[in-house]
Amino acid sequence: MTLEEVVGCNITDKKMDTVSHALEELLVAAQRQDCLTVGVYESAKLMNVDPDCVVLCVLATDEEDQDDIALQIHFTLLQAFCCDNDINILRVSGLRRLAQVLGEPTTVDNSEPRDFHCILVTNSQCQPLKSQALKDVGNYCEESRCKNQWIPYLSLQER
Repeated sequence: MTLEEVVGCNITDKKMDTVSHALEELLVAAQRQDCLTVGVYESAKLMNVDPDCVVLCVLATDEEDQDDIALQIHFTLLQAFCCDNDINILRVSGLRRLAQVLGEPTTVDNSEPRDFHCILVTNSQCQPLKSQALKDVGNYCEESRCKNQWIPYLSLQER
């Protein structure tokens, strides 16, 4: 490995950590302001009704979801819709971490667990969501598109 590769890896790792932290911060802030839609079907319904209010679409999977053909088809359709409507998209792994960030209880009861495979961050017209975290995540998505990586990927680490 060359010096450039080692330095480049460190910068990339730090950037990923920064963006991961910004995403977590953004999701918590959006949840507090009731600007979060969670679930594949709920997200699709919202984007059909009011795509202009959506500022970020987070598509989350883990390894066990890779063979779920129905979920992959939903993701493909959501990604196409987001691209057509200039909505930033971010693919992440780490469903458990997303559940932790959003305060999902870890105890298992009889209720159906929430579907964290698709999360939309929305902007209300009367009180727009403004945060450095949203800017950081948006910049990461834009930088990735400039590098021809149309759907950037992040791995959320357990803490």
